[in-house]
Amino acid sequence: MSKKIKTILIDDERLARQELKYLLQEFPDVQVIDEAENVDDALEKIHRLQPDLIFLDIEMPEKNGFDLLEELEYLPKVVFVTAYNQYAIQAFESEALDYVLKPTKSERLAKTLDKVRSEIHQEKLSNLMSDSKITPEKRIFLKDGEKCYFVRLSEVYMIESVGNYCRFHFGTNKPMIHRSLNKIQERLDPTIFFRANRQQIINTEYIMDIDSYYKGGMKVILNNGIELEISTRNSVAFKDMMGI
Repeated sequence: MSKKIKTILIDDERLARQELKYLLQEFPDVQVIDEAENVDDALEKIHRLQPDLIFLDIEMPEKNGFDLLEELEYLPKVVFVTAYNQYAIQAFESEALDYVLKPTKSERLAKTLDKVRSEIHQEKLSNLMSDSKITPEKRIFLKDGEKCYFVRLSEVYMIESVGNYCRFHFGTNKPMIHRSLNKIQERLDPTIFFRANRQQIINTEYIMDIDSYYKGGMKVILNNGIELEISTRNSVAFKDMMGI
């Protein structure tokens, strides 16, 4: 018997939660373990219950659904359920996560849950040996002002510290989140991501060239032309990692 998908419904409208809960009864592998009517309530329940999945409304009093995701340390799978189609639909339409318009229909919900099951299955396979690290193929949520991104970690070529924030570089995007570089490093796969210096972590899959640098340090050139320094202190570990 397969494990149930533990789910929390987050919506300020009680009737909307009841309707969604009723529809989810058609899917025996989905277990609704709790409900929340605002962000603060949801934040506490998500941290305490560690659900696999949340169905999340966007428009709620005081704080919205995006605010919730920004505050979460533990991020389950997210399906947005909203009556408004103007909220960054393009940002959320991906294979791993979904954006569903109200009123929700059973057929649409079935397709969403197929995506969720597939993502959970792939993540479990990847995490068997991961020791709680975030796998490179996992999508992460980044919110920078009004812009929101769901991006695979493998697409991030550099993460750099900017005061109390970290800037994620992928494609032409550079969103920042309020998190220390040390905390982020703890969750990254050390066979792929390397702490180049105090300010920067690089994705070694993007390295195009490596040169010697000042006082025993090294310089790397990424395949997009960006150059950065490997500190003298970290050069030995970098050589070991790269087999040079």
